[in-house]
Amino acid sequence: MARLPRLIIPHLPHYVIQRSSNQQPVFQDSVDYTQFLAWLKTGAKMFKVAVHAYVLLPDQLHLLATPGDATGLGQLMQWLGRYYVPYFNQKYGREGALWQGRYKTSVIDAEHFFLLSCHYLEMVPVRAGLAAQPLDYPWSSHAHHAGVQPDPIVTDHALYWALGNTPFDREAAYLRLVEQGLGSGQVRALEAAVLKGWPLGADAFKQALEVKMKRQVLPAKRGRPRKLAAEGS
Repeated sequence: MARLPRLIIPHLPHYVIQRSSNQQPVFQDSVDYTQFLAWLKTGAKMFKVAVHAYVLLPDQLHLLATPGDATGLGQLMQWLGRYYVPYFNQKYGREGALWQGRYKTSVIDAEHFFLLSCHYLEMVPVRAGLAAQPLDYPWSSHAHHAGVQPDPIVTDHALYWALGNTPFDREAAYLRLVEQGLGSGQVRALEAAVLKGWPLGADAFKQALEVKMKRQVLPAKRGRPRKLAAEGS
């Protein structure tokens, strides 16, 4: 089956995952992380992509971001590759591709899934066994949302601001969400949507996307199409 074009919709949040080729490390020391984040900050501004949350793992990166137009997110990811891959290859004396093919993305139904997606993203290092608590991991946006350290890369989403009237209220409310944890079903639903490129949202949100984009955004049902009954039967 031909691969559907990647679904990018301006002004809606997208969950993005880019993984390394063969699970090789793409960040090996603090300089690598810092350099990539500097380019992420510059590129996001250049291509009008609002980064709401991020995490860099040794072999992958996750972003929660809203593009300002239909091309900005793809341009940002390409631009990051053009700068980071030569930097990494030269530093470590290697050649060839660094990332595992195309980045994967899922359009997010913000009303129902934005805060869940942000929470999921910032807990990735904990689930991967890289930290006991999200605040213990330095290469993510969690410290920003927890009120520990403002992050110039992060553009707060309106739904994060809606958590409270003051920074303290917002930070406390977000931390309460983190303490509640995520259900295994929520984790599976998010991972399946992102890895397969399907939207993450309520059925009405997905159906509205199909109408708006005039293309398939939902998984096709398995099996042969049902035949119509013969007239008069």
